[in-house]
Amino acid sequence: MTVHFIGAGPGAADLITLRAANLIAASPVCIYAGTYLDADVLSHCPDGAELIDSQHLNLDDLIAVMTRAHAEGKEVARLCSGDPSIYSAIAEQTRRLDAAGVPWDVCPGVPAYAAAAALIGRELTVPEVAQSVVLTRAQRDSTKMPSTEALENFAATRATLVLHLAIRRTRELAGRLEPFYGADCPVVVVANASQPSQQILRGAIADIGQQVEDAGLTQAAVILVGEALRAEEFVESHLYSSQQQPASRAGVVPGVEDRQHVVD
Repeated sequence: MTVHFIGAGPGAADLITLRAANLIAASPVCIYAGTYLDADVLSHCPDGAELIDSQHLNLDDLIAVMTRAHAEGKEVARLCSGDPSIYSAIAEQTRRLDAAGVPWDVCPGVPAYAAAAALIGRELTVPEVAQSVVLTRAQRDSTKMPSTEALENFAATRATLVLHLAIRRTRELAGRLEPFYGADCPVVVVANASQPSQQILRGAIADIGQQVEDAGLTQAAVILVGEALRAEEFVESHLYSSQQQPASRAGVVPGVEDRQHVVD
Protein backbone atom coordinates (compact mmCIF):
# COMPACT_ATOMS: atom_id res chain seq x y z
CA MET A 1 0.00 0.00 0.00
CA THR A 2 1.13 3.56 -0.74
CA VAL A 3 1.13 6.91 1.04
CA HIS A 4 -0.02 9.55 -1.45
CA PHE A 5 1.18 13.09 -0.75
CA ILE A 6 -1.53 15.08 -2.48
CA GLY A 7 -1.56 18.77 -3.28
CA ALA A 8 -4.99 19.76 -2.03
CA GLY A 9 -4.79 23.24 -3.50
CA PRO A 10 -5.62 26.50 -1.70
CA GLY A 11 -8.67 25.02 0.01
CA ALA A 12 -11.65 24.87 -2.33
CA ALA A 13 -12.97 21.37 -2.99
CA ASP A 14 -13.11 21.98 -6.76
CA LEU A 15 -9.52 23.23 -7.03
CA ILE A 16 -7.86 19.84 -6.87
CA THR A 17 -6.84 17.72 -9.82
CA LEU A 18 -8.77 14.74 -11.14
CA ARG A 19 -5.86 12.55 -10.11
CA ALA A 20 -6.03 13.94 -6.59
CA ALA A 21 -9.77 13.31 -6.36
CA ASN A 22 -9.32 9.72 -7.52
CA LEU A 23 -6.49 9.06 -5.07
CA ILE A 24 -8.48 10.51 -2.16
CA ALA A 25 -11.54 8.46 -3.11
CA ALA A 26 -9.44 5.28 -3.08
CA SER A 27 -7.80 5.93 0.30
CA PRO A 28 -9.53 4.70 3.47
CA VAL A 29 -7.15 6.82 5.58
CA CYS A 30 -6.92 10.59 5.04
CA ILE A 31 -4.52 12.89 6.87
CA TYR A 32 -5.30 16.54 6.23
CA ALA A 33 -4.19 19.99 7.36
CA GLY A 34 -7.31 21.29 9.06
CA THR A 35 -5.84 24.76 9.54
CA TYR A 36 -5.73 25.43 5.81
CA LEU A 37 -8.30 23.28 4.03
CA ASP A 38 -12.00 23.88 3.60
CA ALA A 39 -13.90 20.92 5.07
CA ASP A 40 -15.56 20.40 1.67
CA VAL A 41 -12.28 18.97 0.36
CA LEU A 42 -12.95 15.94 2.55
CA SER A 43 -16.11 15.26 0.56
CA HIS A 44 -13.84 13.41 -1.88
CA CYS A 45 -13.04 10.82 0.82
CA PRO A 46 -14.80 7.44 0.67
CA ASP A 47 -17.59 6.66 3.12
CA GLY A 48 -16.24 5.56 6.48
CA ALA A 49 -12.75 6.91 5.84
CA GLU A 50 -10.54 7.52 8.86
CA LEU A 51 -10.03 11.30 8.96
CA ILE A 52 -7.01 12.61 10.87
CA ASP A 53 -6.25 16.32 11.33
CA SER A 54 -2.48 16.77 11.12
CA GLN A 55 -2.47 20.08 13.02
CA HIS A 56 -2.66 18.02 16.23
CA LEU A 57 0.19 15.64 15.33
CA ASN A 58 3.98 15.84 15.42
CA LEU A 59 6.27 14.08 12.93
CA ASP A 60 6.50 10.91 15.01
CA ASP A 61 2.71 10.76 15.23
CA LEU A 62 2.31 11.23 11.47
CA ILE A 63 4.75 8.47 10.61
CA ALA A 64 3.12 6.16 13.14
CA VAL A 65 -0.27 6.63 11.43
CA MET A 66 1.19 6.02 7.98
CA THR A 67 3.18 2.93 8.93
CA ARG A 68 0.21 1.47 10.80
CA ALA A 69 -2.06 2.02 7.80
CA HIS A 70 0.54 0.45 5.53
CA ALA A 71 0.73 -2.61 7.79
CA GLU A 72 -3.06 -2.87 7.59
CA GLY A 73 -2.95 -2.77 3.79
CA LYS A 74 -4.64 0.63 3.51
CA GLU A 75 -3.89 3.42 1.07
CA VAL A 76 -3.21 6.77 2.75
CA ALA A 77 -4.11 10.18 1.33
CA ARG A 78 -1.81 12.74 2.95
CA LEU A 79 -3.33 16.08 1.95
CA CYS A 80 -0.93 19.01 1.74
CA SER A 81 -2.19 22.57 1.38
CA GLY A 82 -1.33 24.10 -1.98
CA ASP A 83 1.35 22.13 -3.79
CA PRO A 84 3.65 19.63 -2.04
CA SER A 85 6.76 21.07 -3.69
CA ILE A 86 6.95 24.02 -1.28
CA TYR A 87 6.54 24.30 2.50
CA SER A 88 4.82 20.94 2.83
CA ALA A 89 7.43 19.16 4.99
CA ILE A 90 7.23 16.09 2.75
CA ALA A 91 11.04 15.84 2.63
CA GLU A 92 11.24 14.85 6.27
CA GLN A 93 8.18 12.60 6.07
CA THR A 94 9.36 10.71 2.97
CA ARG A 95 12.81 10.25 4.51
CA ARG A 96 11.18 8.50 7.46
CA LEU A 97 8.94 6.44 5.18
CA ASP A 98 11.94 5.31 3.13
CA ALA A 99 13.65 4.16 6.31
CA ALA A 100 10.50 2.24 7.29
CA GLY A 101 10.12 0.67 3.84
CA VAL A 102 6.77 2.34 3.15
CA PRO A 103 6.18 3.32 -0.51
CA TRP A 104 4.96 6.81 -1.34
CA ASP A 105 4.26 9.09 -4.30
CA VAL A 106 3.39 12.75 -4.91
CA CYS A 107 0.43 14.33 -6.70
CA PRO A 108 0.85 18.05 -7.51
CA GLY A 109 -1.71 20.69 -6.64
CA VAL A 110 -2.61 24.35 -7.17
CA PRO A 111 -0.25 26.49 -5.07
CA ALA A 112 -1.70 29.30 -2.97
CA TYR A 113 0.22 32.01 -4.82
CA ALA A 114 -1.26 30.85 -8.14
CA ALA A 115 -4.76 30.93 -6.68
CA ALA A 116 -4.08 34.42 -5.32
CA ALA A 117 -2.85 35.68 -8.70
CA ALA A 118 -5.95 34.22 -10.37
CA LEU A 119 -8.26 35.95 -7.92
CA ILE A 120 -6.79 39.36 -8.69
CA GLY A 121 -6.48 38.64 -12.41
CA ARG A 122 -2.76 39.35 -12.61
CA GLU A 123 0.16 37.72 -14.37
CA LEU A 124 3.20 37.76 -12.11
CA THR A 125 5.67 37.86 -15.02
CA VAL A 126 5.07 40.89 -17.22
CA PRO A 127 7.43 41.62 -20.16
CA GLU A 128 10.25 44.01 -19.21
CA VAL A 129 8.64 44.63 -15.81
CA ALA A 130 9.26 41.35 -13.97
CA GLN A 131 10.34 38.03 -15.41
CA SER A 132 11.10 36.22 -12.17
CA VAL A 133 8.97 35.17 -9.22
CA VAL A 134 10.64 34.60 -5.86
CA LEU A 135 8.85 32.27 -3.46
CA THR A 136 10.15 32.66 0.07
CA ARG A 137 8.99 32.87 3.65
CA ALA A 138 9.54 34.73 6.88
CA GLN A 139 11.22 33.17 9.89
CA ARG A 140 10.28 33.60 13.51
CA ASP A 141 9.24 30.52 15.51
CA SER A 142 10.39 28.13 12.81
CA THR A 143 13.51 26.61 11.30
CA LYS A 144 16.21 29.09 10.35
CA MET A 145 16.50 30.50 6.87
CA PRO A 146 19.77 29.75 5.04
CA SER A 147 22.21 32.63 5.54
CA THR A 148 22.30 33.32 1.80
CA GLU A 149 18.52 33.78 1.61
CA ALA A 150 18.11 37.08 3.41
CA LEU A 151 14.99 38.94 2.27
CA GLU A 152 17.12 41.88 1.19
CA ASN A 153 19.03 39.67 -1.25
CA PHE A 154 15.82 38.79 -3.04
CA ALA A 155 14.43 42.31 -2.82
CA ALA A 156 17.49 43.68 -4.60
CA THR A 157 16.33 41.92 -7.78
CA ARG A 158 12.95 43.70 -7.72
CA ALA A 159 11.38 40.48 -8.96
CA THR A 160 7.78 39.70 -8.10
CA LEU A 161 7.96 38.52 -4.51
CA VAL A 162 5.67 35.98 -2.87
CA LEU A 163 5.92 35.79 0.91
CA HIS A 164 4.54 32.72 2.69
CA LEU A 165 4.14 32.25 6.45
CA ALA A 166 4.75 35.97 6.89
CA ILE A 167 1.40 37.57 7.60
CA ARG A 168 2.11 38.22 11.30
CA ARG A 169 5.22 40.19 10.37
CA THR A 170 3.84 42.19 7.46
CA ARG A 171 4.69 45.62 8.86
CA GLU A 172 8.28 44.65 9.68
CA LEU A 173 8.84 42.96 6.33
CA ALA A 174 7.39 45.92 4.44
CA GLY A 175 9.95 48.13 6.15
CA ARG A 176 12.75 45.88 4.94
CA LEU A 177 11.40 45.86 1.39
CA GLU A 178 10.79 49.60 1.05
CA PRO A 179 14.42 50.61 0.28
CA PHE A 180 14.35 48.29 -2.74
CA TYR A 181 10.81 48.48 -4.08
CA GLY A 182 9.76 51.93 -2.87
CA ALA A 183 6.95 52.94 -0.54
CA ASP A 184 4.36 53.06 -3.33
CA CYS A 185 5.11 49.61 -4.74
CA PRO A 186 1.86 47.63 -4.96
CA VAL A 187 1.19 44.82 -2.50
CA VAL A 188 -1.70 42.36 -2.45
CA VAL A 189 -2.50 40.10 0.47
CA VAL A 190 -4.79 37.14 -0.11
CA ALA A 191 -6.00 35.10 2.86
CA ASN A 192 -7.83 31.78 2.55
CA ALA A 193 -7.76 31.98 -1.24
CA SER A 194 -10.72 30.22 -2.92
CA GLN A 195 -12.50 29.53 0.37
CA PRO A 196 -15.73 31.19 1.59
CA SER A 197 -13.67 33.14 4.13
CA GLN A 198 -11.21 34.52 1.58
CA GLN A 199 -10.04 38.12 1.97
CA ILE A 200 -8.14 40.31 -0.46
CA LEU A 201 -6.28 43.42 0.66
CA ARG A 202 -4.79 45.78 -1.92
CA GLY A 203 -2.33 48.45 -0.96
CA ALA A 204 1.28 49.52 -1.10
CA ILE A 205 4.39 48.79 0.92
CA ALA A 206 3.72 51.96 2.91
CA ASP A 207 0.27 50.95 4.18
CA ILE A 208 -0.16 47.18 3.85
CA GLY A 209 1.03 46.49 7.40
CA GLN A 210 -1.74 48.64 8.84
CA GLN A 211 -4.32 47.04 6.56
CA VAL A 212 -3.33 43.54 7.68
CA GLU A 213 -3.52 44.54 11.34
CA ASP A 214 -6.90 46.22 10.87
CA ALA A 215 -8.23 43.09 9.14
CA GLY A 216 -6.93 40.87 11.93
CA LEU A 217 -5.20 38.41 9.59
CA THR A 218 -2.95 35.94 11.39
CA GLN A 219 -2.59 32.86 9.15
CA ALA A 220 -3.28 31.18 5.79
CA ALA A 221 -2.29 34.20 3.71
CA VAL A 222 0.22 34.99 0.97
CA ILE A 223 1.74 38.41 0.33
CA LEU A 224 2.44 39.44 -3.28
CA VAL A 225 4.82 42.33 -3.92
CA GLY A 226 5.99 43.93 -7.16
CA GLU A 227 5.32 46.25 -10.07
CA ALA A 228 3.75 43.43 -12.10
CA LEU A 229 0.70 43.80 -9.87
CA ARG A 230 -0.21 47.12 -11.51
CA ALA A 231 1.66 47.11 -14.81
CA GLU A 232 -0.38 48.62 -17.65
CA GLU A 233 2.22 50.20 -19.95
CA PHE A 234 4.53 47.39 -21.03
CA VAL A 235 5.84 45.85 -24.23
CA GLU A 236 4.02 42.91 -25.72
CA SER A 237 5.56 39.48 -25.51
CA HIS A 238 7.46 38.12 -28.51
CA LEU A 239 5.51 34.89 -28.17
CA TYR A 240 2.53 36.21 -30.15
CA SER A 241 4.27 38.94 -32.10
CA SER A 242 3.40 38.93 -35.81
CA GLN A 243 7.05 39.63 -36.58
CA GLN A 244 8.13 36.52 -34.71
CA GLN A 245 5.57 34.10 -36.11
CA PRO A 246 6.96 31.69 -38.72
CA ALA A 247 5.75 32.04 -42.29
CA SER A 248 2.54 30.06 -42.63
CA ARG A 249 2.38 27.12 -44.95
CA ALA A 250 -0.91 26.49 -46.71
CA GLY A 251 -2.89 23.89 -44.83
CA VAL A 252 -0.14 23.26 -42.28
CA VAL A 253 -0.33 24.10 -38.59
CA PRO A 254 3.10 25.23 -37.30
CA GLY A 255 4.65 22.56 -35.12
CA VAL A 256 7.05 22.72 -32.20
CA GLU A 257 10.07 22.88 -34.49
CA ASP A 258 8.59 25.89 -36.32
CA ARG A 259 8.16 27.86 -33.10
CA GLN A 260 11.33 26.96 -31.31
CA HIS A 261 12.93 30.32 -32.06
CA VAL A 262 9.92 32.06 -30.50
CA VAL A 263 10.33 30.20 -27.19
CA ASP A 264 14.09 30.76 -27.21
